[in-house]
Amino acid sequence: MKWLDDIVDQFRSVDKEVLVSSGASPSGVYHVGHLREIVIADAVVRALKRAGIRARHVHVSDNLDAFRKVPVNLPASYEQYLGMPLCTVPSPDDRYDSWGDFCLKPFLESADKIGVTMDVVYASDKYRSGFFVPAIERSLSRIDKAKSAIQEVSGRQLDDQWSPIQIMEHGRLKNRRFISMDSDAKTITYRSHDDSERTVRYDDGQVKLDWRLDWPGRWWLLGVDVEPFGRDHATKGGSYDTGKRIAREVYDIEAPVPVPYDFINRTGDTKKMSASKGTGVNAHDVVDMLPPEVVRYFMLRYSPAKRLYFDETDSLVRLVDDFAAMKQHPQNELDERLLFLCTDGLSHPAVSSIPFSHLVISYQAALCDTVKTVEILRRSPEYARIVDEEEAVIITELGYVSRWLEQWAPESLKFRLADEIHPDEFSPEQKEYLRRLADDIAGAPAEADGNWFHQAIYTYKESGLLPPRELFTTIYRVLIGKDSGPRAGWFLSILPRDWLVERLRLVK
Repeated sequence: MKWLDDIVDQFRSVDKEVLVSSGASPSGVYHVGHLREIVIADAVVRALKRAGIRARHVHVSDNLDAFRKVPVNLPASYEQYLGMPLCTVPSPDDRYDSWGDFCLKPFLESADKIGVTMDVVYASDKYRSGFFVPAIERSLSRIDKAKSAIQEVSGRQLDDQWSPIQIMEHGRLKNRRFISMDSDAKTITYRSHDDSERTVRYDDGQVKLDWRLDWPGRWWLLGVDVEPFGRDHATKGGSYDTGKRIAREVYDIEAPVPVPYDFINRTGDTKKMSASKGTGVNAHDVVDMLPPEVVRYFMLRYSPAKRLYFDETDSLVRLVDDFAAMKQHPQNELDERLLFLCTDGLSHPAVSSIPFSHLVISYQAALCDTVKTVEILRRSPEYARIVDEEEAVIITELGYVSRWLEQWAPESLKFRLADEIHPDEFSPEQKEYLRRLADDIAGAPAEADGNWFHQAIYTYKESGLLPPRELFTTIYRVLIGKDSGPRAGWFLSILPRDWLVERLRLVK
């Protein structure tokens, strides 16, 4: 984790609290990509604290940004609110005060579920309280430097009407030409759309800095030392490069240590997730389906510079299994550090030493009954000790299994014991095979395990009754109504013996 070591090394001799900032505009429902930023920021804070350095994470909600596009999950009638600050656009849900809150509040719940601790700062509160006054005044008094910085770094030519501020007119943010400022009265004069001169206060939220000035202004006023941000801001001549120049020449500070990160795409997609287009995997859903340790593991096992791909189906199972394996047997010091970052601050572990893939099968074999699942696992020689030691963790993890099966699991991994069977769907050879197997199982020793049942099935390979593959597909059809399923020997071993024998003999 060289990227973390490099950050920590820069603050070893600093005698102050290091402020790590994250932020986002609540313009749409937050997706898993938004989680990456706050998990990275959280990891930086934990690494700094582990090194004995005071640190804190602050998350800025840019809820004073303008509502620029109607997301796909809102009705077209929301076009009437375009241009209004996100904090004043009505919420589609009465539980929230605004569209901005509707998007942000579930995300904050998600952050809490994965153990990310951060102080939330609302841009609307900061502007309305006068917190941004020094940045507004500095930007307007050095407007030529701000304009030169943007033009020279970005290569973009700004017209003569450009100003570093937006004005609130009739409840909407507008780009207006700046004329003059009265710092004693805290007012500015600007030219409106009808070419008339108007005056407005800038200490109560009626004036907002343009994004290119707002970001470095925030670094200055909050005292930001480290900030992760998406790679789109890190391109040459992009917003971080212009912000760095503006920070130095307008606000007289050095820019914070940057931590650019790549996007999270859906597996198979070439474009990043979009909140407004509805192409993202909802962050709230992710933390409901994945234990907090695994969410952090997914974000931190690779450098922030690496693009990640999220798959809600088969890959998710492997992801949890990979984490569980690392947790049981860390291979090196890197694994130990990663494990610390994934688990630090979590009072209740949610990943057991039993593979998630095995829990998925066991839970379904127990008819999705948590108590019965634990009983099945306890009967297994392989997992009995783990159940005794980690029963509470297993029960917690089964909650994630249940939700995942209900919402995201592919049909190929889902099954349930068939309520009824139809004998006429089986050939005479299949019926004879099932009858003989039922007799074998009826006489099996009480302690018969998965290997015993597997051998019991395999003895019929040379019987000539059925082709080898059909020995297994026939069992799956009579038990779950499918041609495939979990490992047959193990599956038969965990089913109630009397029920199993009766089911096999039902096919006559």
